[in-house]
Amino acid sequence: MWNLNDIIKIKYLRPYIYFVEFDDGVKGEIDLSFLLAKGPVFKPLKNIKLFRSAHIEGGTISWPNGADVAPESLYEAIQGRTTSDSSKYISRRRAA
Repeated sequence: MWNLNDIIKIKYLRPYIYFVEFDDGVKGEIDLSFLLAKGPVFKPLKNIKLFRSAHIEGGTISWPNGADVAPESLYEAIQGRTTSDSSKYISRRRAA
């Protein structure tokens, strides 16, 4: 079951690692380097300058090139839950 909490704070720490905090107080470091192999929208994030330009949009981490990550999977990762399907980390762009 996915948690529907929103990300309220992100902070770049070092290459491909962000500190993430959710609206219920759950927080921790996330290594997002695995995203670089997840498809064409994530390839530009190999440029560390672009990777560092993440912001919060729609309650999750997003980048200016349109890449984003499913917040429920980040929430599970911070809590130490493992997922058998790493593709769950990739958010599908939500319709406006």
